Amino acid sequence: MPTDPIRRAPRRLPLEWLGILPFAIFAFLFLILPTMRIVIGAFQTPEGGFTFQNLLDLNTDSIRAAYWTSIKLSFYTAILGCAAGFAMAAAVVFGGLPKGVRSPLLTFSGVASNFAGVPLAFAFIATLGPVGLITVWLRTEFGINLRAMGFNLLSFWGLVITYLFFQIPLMILIITPALDGLKREWREAAAVLGATGVQYWRMVALPILFPSILGTFALLFANAFGAVATAFALTGPQLNIVPIKLFAQIRGDVLGNPNLGYALAFGMIVITAAANLLYIWLRVRSERWLK
Repeated sequence: MPTDPIRRAPRRLPLEWLGILPFAIFAFLFLILPTMRIVIGAFQTPEGGFTFQNLLDLNTDSIRAAYWTSIKLSFYTAILGCAAGFAMAAAVVFGGLPKGVRSPLLTFSGVASNFAGVPLAFAFIATLGPVGLITVWLRTEFGINLRAMGFNLLSFWGLVITYLFFQIPLMILIITPALDGLKREWREAAAVLGATGVQYWRMVALPILFPSILGTFALLFANAFGAVATAFALTGPQLNIVPIKLFAQIRGDVLGNPNLGYALAFGMIVITAAANLLYIWLRVRSERWLK
C-alpha cells in the first residue's frame, strides 16, 4: 500500500520576534517613512516632477553659512566633549578615586546625555543668562561682569557650553567600557619592559583606544549636528545653523519652497549618516582589539 507522505509542520514565526514588533512598527512609521519622504521630496518639484534644482539651490550664501556654522558647532562640542569626557572616565577607571564615585557619575551621565531641548535651555538661562544665578553672584560678590567681559550665553559659544552638558556625559558612557577593556597584563608587560606611564599611554593604550575615541567623536558630531530644540529655545532664529533654518522652513516662516526644505534635511541626513557609519565601523574595530 502507498504510504502517506510525511506532512511538514507549518512554519510559524517564533513568538520571541513579537517582542520587537512594537519597536519595528515605531521605527518604520517615525524613522523610515519620514526619511524616505525627505529623500524623495528633495528631488521633486512642487508639482511632483523630478529635479536636481533643490540641491543646486543649497549653494547660496545663507545656506552655505548655515551648514558651516553647524559643522563648526558640532566639531567644537565634539572635540571638547571627547577631551573632558575621556579625562573624567579615565579618572574614575584608573585614577584611584573611591569606588562610590563611579556609579553616581555613570547614573548622572545616563540622565544628562538625554537632557536637552527647552528644559536644558531654561536651566542655562537661569544659571548663566544675563540675570542668571551665577552671573548675578559673580557680579555682586566679586565684581566680575561676564557681559562686560564679552560672554553672552545667547551666542555661538554660549550654545557650545550648553551642548557640552549632554556631550560630555555621552562621551563618558561610551568610552568607559573601552577603558575597562584595557587589560592589566598590557600595562604590566610595558612596565616590565621599562616603559613609563606616559610611554604606556602613548604607545599602547591610546593606539588601542584611538578607534573608540574617533568613533565617539563622530557620534558626538552627529548628535550635535541634528540638535534643534536646545538651539532654538536658547538663541531663537538669530543663530544661523541648519536645524534652525530647517525648523523655520517647516513652519513656513522663511522659505517659500517646501522641497528646498527637504533638500536641507537631506543634506543633514547625509552628514549625520556618514558620521554614524564612521562611528559603527570604528566601534567594530575597537571591539576587535579589546576582546
